[in-house]
Amino acid sequence: MKYLIVNADDFGMCNAANEAVFDLFRSGRLYSSTIMMPCPAAEDAVRFAVENPQYAIGIHLTLTSEWGTYRWSSMTRGKSLEEPDTGYMWKESDIVEKNVKYDEVEKELKAQINKALKMGMRPSHADNHMGSLYGHYTGRFGMLRLALKVCGRYRLPYRMFLKTDRRLCPKGIPYPVFSLLPILSRYWSKKHNVILPDYMIFPDWDVPGMRDSYEAYREQILKIWTDIPDGVTETFVHPSVECDELKSITARWQDRVWEYNLMKDPETEKYLLSKGVKLISYRDLVEMRKKK
Repeated sequence: MKYLIVNADDFGMCNAANEAVFDLFRSGRLYSSTIMMPCPAAEDAVRFAVENPQYAIGIHLTLTSEWGTYRWSSMTRGKSLEEPDTGYMWKESDIVEKNVKYDEVEKELKAQINKALKMGMRPSHADNHMGSLYGHYTGRFGMLRLALKVCGRYRLPYRMFLKTDRRLCPKGIPYPVFSLLPILSRYWSKKHNVILPDYMIFPDWDVPGMRDSYEAYREQILKIWTDIPDGVTETFVHPSVECDELKSITARWQDRVWEYNLMKDPETEKYLLSKGVKLISYRDLVEMRKKK
């Protein structure tokens, strides 16, 4: 059987994201999401998670602040975690890898998780905003080791993959580098007792014609989501409602609105099932691993 986790990233980033995720969970269209704890709307997202423990909601470990005018700082204010001229987190993951100190990263990750715990949340899993904890941009794979160490301490499954498939290799990353990651993740996840999915899809919005219309986007994404290996594959979306707030944050707001529309459409899950793909949550993944 092919299983797919579609995680709603960037929960708590802004009100537009929160409204979309609230709606998708309540309507039964979403199974997993993760909260960006340093962001302005994070506490509302955490309160929703506390009030609705039946949903698989985790922590979107955040080391970057990528938008032009909508920015945030680290929770621990570690000097290596922030731009010296602005006090905000670095904009790009490769810059994060080049500049951060491991001890400050570990302190920040723990602070993000601990804040959610202190508010009464019980995170179901963790993942990473913009891939800054993988280490594949500069070869600083100690970032991945550190992420798995922290997740092991809190007993959180993590977004990383155990196996590779050429169909799932992101553009711009040589396959030999891509195939190295699961070798490391298998070793460190076993060492720290962290549950991982089998495969991972990095969404690609640069396919020719994909932005021509919502229908073109939907057709392309569903093709990607059904052309997956047997086992558990994870991918992610960033659903948001269309509003002035979202449009002021990013010029690519339409992408997030279309992702919201795709997840909200009841035909999406029906289509995936017709192709032998079952949507599951991170909690489902944990139960599946326990049975092995």
